[in-house]
Amino acid sequence: MNVLVVGGGGREHAIAAAIAQSRKDPLIFAVMAKKNPGIARLCHDFLLEKETEVKKIVSYANNNNIDLAFIGPEAPLAVGLADALSDIGIGVVGPKKAVAKIEFDKAWARNFMRKHGIAGCPVFEVFNEREPMFDFIEKLGNVAIKPAGLTGGKGVKVMGDQLPTIKDAQEYASLLLESGSVVVEENLVGEEFTLQAFVDGDHLAFAPTVQDHKRAFENDLGPNTGGMGSYSDAGEILPFLCAEDVKQAKSIMEHTVKELYAETGVKYKGVLYGQFMITKNGPQIIEFNARFGDPEAMNVLPLLQTDIVDVMSAIVSGTLDKLDVRFNKLATVCKYAVPAGYPDNPSKDKEVSIGDVGDALVFYASVYEENNKIYTTGSRAIAVVGIADSISKAEKKAQEALDNIVGDLHFRRDIGTSSLIQKRIDHMKEIRGKS
Repeated sequence: MNVLVVGGGGREHAIAAAIAQSRKDPLIFAVMAKKNPGIARLCHDFLLEKETEVKKIVSYANNNNIDLAFIGPEAPLAVGLADALSDIGIGVVGPKKAVAKIEFDKAWARNFMRKHGIAGCPVFEVFNEREPMFDFIEKLGNVAIKPAGLTGGKGVKVMGDQLPTIKDAQEYASLLLESGSVVVEENLVGEEFTLQAFVDGDHLAFAPTVQDHKRAFENDLGPNTGGMGSYSDAGEILPFLCAEDVKQAKSIMEHTVKELYAETGVKYKGVLYGQFMITKNGPQIIEFNARFGDPEAMNVLPLLQTDIVDVMSAIVSGTLDKLDVRFNKLATVCKYAVPAGYPDNPSKDKEVSIGDVGDALVFYASVYEENNKIYTTGSRAIAVVGIADSISKAEKKAQEALDNIVGDLHFRRDIGTSSLIQKRIDHMKEIRGKS
């Protein structure tokens, strides 16, 4: 079987690594804008091309008799790559453009949720004009400001240290308005978590919940990034959540998949990512993504017990309910090494040396290789994942691995530590009104 992976980041390295472990022994092909040395080593062949060059990718897939394709990032979904590959008979894990819109058009997504009565939708409005937008920001008070389109996880700003005053929120919203529609919504108070699922159009197979850390610096300070790291617990539920929280989040995602078909007539096939905020009123949707998270893919894919090629085939054929999709009940901690100065002023073209990482997993993200040496590019460079029977043991493995990666790099030491997790638990107890 010939399997194509589209994308060249850490998420796609994790996808390719999972496919490489398949008992079906598939030949792996890849399309990536820049050569990811980790993915390249797993490949039979690869094409260096922008992941949005639909015609070139379709031609490459056709010439290499691709049976199944897994689209990693959001940009190719937004330009209809899943549609184009499906049109030539290739089974695709990645939703078609009509339903991938739930990620790449936040204004559409919010209006869709409101129209179909999907639970967990915060108070919001979509604006194309300045004055009514300013009035709404003033009326709502504590707001989150979002550009309607794709921003690589860095366009959203919330009241607090990012936007200290109403005036700051209005100014940022006004700046975004120059590029298109702006979504203004209530700034949800609680703890974020991610729930991801394989989807075959009707059925969902859920992965364990994960918590990502967007802020660049320790104690959740600094600018937003693509994600500095993430952790999951041994089982499907994070320490600050309860079973009912996860049950409600799953129900919201199942309802969303059903209503996407009702709205568009297109079945959602791929991975659905729900970014939730657990609040005093239960889980609320921050946003949906139409693919695995990066870094969250690196937490859950190494735990997948079921052969991923079987999962991909079941997604395509609509038979996910017939497959027992299981994940190992182990904890994971993923930490990213990023160039010094990331995200605002990152150092580039600096050599990275990887020493003894023990049994931690290493996933290459935005790096390049020259003369058998690895160099940074300016984006997130290398992720390490510790896996153990507890979060604290997994964190220790990840941190020890990071300490043996040498270069002009920065990382967060606090991700997965007992003190940070206890903070999350205490915060949720306070929000739920429990002592």
